[in-house]
Amino acid sequence: MQTAINASPPSIESRAWRATLLMVGTLTAIRLIALFATPLELYPDEAQYWLWSRELAFGYFSKPPMIAWLIWLTTQIGGDAEGWVRLSAPFLHGATALVIHRFALRLYGAWAGLAAAAIYSFMPGVVLSSGLIATDAPLLFFLSLTIWAYVSLSDAQAGRRYALAAGMGAALGMAFLSKYAAVYALGGLALHFAVSAEGRRRWSPAIAGLFLVAFALVLAPNLVWNAANQFSTVKHTAANANWNAQQLFNFRELIEFVGSQFGVFGPVPFAVLIGGAIGLGVKKKLQSPDLLLLCFALPPLIVVAGEAFVSRANANWAGAAFVAGSVLAAGWLVRWNARRWLIGGLALQALFAVFFVACMVNPKVADATGLSNGFKRVRGWDQTIEAVIARVREEQALRGPLSAVAMDDRFVYNAAAYYGRDYFGQPGAPPLRMWVHEAYAQNQAETETPLDADYGRRALIVSLEGGYRPEIEQDFKAVSGLQIARVRLDKTRSRRVDLFIAEGFAPLPRDPVTGLPPKPKARPR
Repeated sequence: MQTAINASPPSIESRAWRATLLMVGTLTAIRLIALFATPLELYPDEAQYWLWSRELAFGYFSKPPMIAWLIWLTTQIGGDAEGWVRLSAPFLHGATALVIHRFALRLYGAWAGLAAAAIYSFMPGVVLSSGLIATDAPLLFFLSLTIWAYVSLSDAQAGRRYALAAGMGAALGMAFLSKYAAVYALGGLALHFAVSAEGRRRWSPAIAGLFLVAFALVLAPNLVWNAANQFSTVKHTAANANWNAQQLFNFRELIEFVGSQFGVFGPVPFAVLIGGAIGLGVKKKLQSPDLLLLCFALPPLIVVAGEAFVSRANANWAGAAFVAGSVLAAGWLVRWNARRWLIGGLALQALFAVFFVACMVNPKVADATGLSNGFKRVRGWDQTIEAVIARVREEQALRGPLSAVAMDDRFVYNAAAYYGRDYFGQPGAPPLRMWVHEAYAQNQAETETPLDADYGRRALIVSLEGGYRPEIEQDFKAVSGLQIARVRLDKTRSRRVDLFIAEGFAPLPRDPVTGLPPKPKARPR
């Protein structure tokens, strides 16, 4: 078995494990300090996840529930400040690195375990993800537990095999509750069963039954929630693929996606991963551990690359590949005795990690290096909402109560829910609502708090950049009092919101084909 082939002496295993613990502990401590020292605000999606955590459920419009559960837990401990909202991310990534070490040790040896934990910990995608709260952190943690359990099945005793099978099913179910990209791991298990005799020997009817029962029990509440809510999360996930895009077979999108993976995973590890998979595959020199991990690493990369080719794909959509990918890259670099490449690749990624922490603690570093654009969505939201609240107070003091404050952009709505949490919802403050642009809701705010005739009697409209202002105006009988507020984000960029009063909400019918409102008539000059 591969665990015997790659076994390391106990003293080496102990040294490598202590080094891994020291590295992961130090990195986690630094990330926690940066998390509470940063002046950067919540990205609006993070604010949305925080809003979800105020009402726990087994699912939400666009994501499974794990992200909201984690935020609920950490904010119950320390409060609603940004650092506490994001607190679980660095801990989860640190735990993932430790789990990666354990199954890399079994597959490739002790030093490969240390190298794999380092490659994962300094992966640019993980560096970024450790500074915010998103679905990738819990997804990758539970995927690492799933793969660890699967690797351990190979030589476990009968009783422990049953426990591992149940634990593997539960871990994969938790991964699905984090992000539906966990489906790649389910595909990886099926692929390894299909292509590897060694993989088939891991399973028996009892093992498969325990795995499936545990998996189904964990995932069932989310499936029930989806069924009761018209499968909104599943539909949203499918809609993100944009398979109805007008331009198909997009070579540029494919090239950009593949190129982005060098940035997400790291230049040297990704080159080793792709080069090793092709080179060893062509030469038929893949060892048993290589084949196992490729079954988990390649499907996300291939599927998302195909998606980029026929439509579009975000750089992080293949993130499920990089738990197994980290171990593969480390195992091959150690096997090839490519110490310089390993150290060089890690040094490059460590420099990026240091730079990112510096930008978190002092955003002027990003401004000085011309990278402020990358941080624009985590700046200025508190001031933006302050401007909205100031207009609300002024309007109510002069002309009486407002029926609602209505946004035309979910980012502004989420930011208002978080940064206006001490004002909105209090006695005398108008409720937050969403003006629905299309015939059907496109996000959770539009689903749960749509603007209607009652809330639209006399509302303050907040239009981001004024983009939908003409369409909003034609949905009301009267509008007045336009005020434009600008919030400076950096030396060259600002955020604009158009604030105006709208009365008598009577929305025009949306186009039955496109779902869009009628095109506004040209304004007289």
